[in-house]
Amino acid sequence: MPLSLEEHEALGAAEREQFADSGYLVLPGLLPASFRNRLVSEVDRWVDDGLRARSIASCVDPDTYDAPPVLELELPGHGELLTHPVLMRLLSELMGAPFVFHHLHSDRQSPGVTGKPWHHDYEPNDRSEPSLLMVHALHYLGGLDETVGSLAVLPGSHREPAGKTALAHLGTAELPGEVVIDRLPPGSTVLLNSALFHARRPAPGKGDRPRYFVDASYCQVGARWRPVKPFWRRMLARARELDLGGGQWPELFADRHFTEYTKTT
Repeated sequence: MPLSLEEHEALGAAEREQFADSGYLVLPGLLPASFRNRLVSEVDRWVDDGLRARSIASCVDPDTYDAPPVLELELPGHGELLTHPVLMRLLSELMGAPFVFHHLHSDRQSPGVTGKPWHHDYEPNDRSEPSLLMVHALHYLGGLDETVGSLAVLPGSHREPAGKTALAHLGTAELPGEVVIDRLPPGSTVLLNSALFHARRPAPGKGDRPRYFVDASYCQVGARWRPVKPFWRRMLARARELDLGGGQWPELFADRHFTEYTKTT
């Protein structure tokens, strides 16, 4: 049964303890139906209009390809999602310090999409300070079940420094101690410590519906973080122009928390 807004609001101490220990937190049914339906329509536009492809191309080859004419956070629902009130409160409790928005990623994955090997998504900062948190909010607009695959996480793995692809050679194989998240209602969110190893398991059969997925990441302030999109300055500037933070989160879209962009291999 999806949790009500009030129930989500009441989870403070338990959330902090579980997140610190295991590196993840599951929020079933966080997004109401009307909101997630808007987001689904926006993801369709993002994919069908070629905006996602343009965004990827500009990241792969920024010298050749410009940023897409529309950014994800300029889509109204996506902009709202970045500063969803319950999400902001939870991030504030989990991080215990001001935080900055890092990047946004949306996709509509086709039925039967392949898995994604074990990896983590933690980006470096210029202080090489692993105690500074980076958190990914994984929003599963249609939920998770046997038709769209599952999310596997390795609790506690965020405590051991390792390269992003240190476990990639294992593919999506089952690992001792893993937890599989495969039953979530529509509009559910999983918060991950970005240093936590996780994998996308493919559906066991050929699913008949796409997997709608939005993730957004946030970083504790205290160092300058490496951006992953070459158009990160434009992205943050548009967020400020649109007043996505509503004046409540002064650090959320501040340029000063980032290094210059460098392409990674």
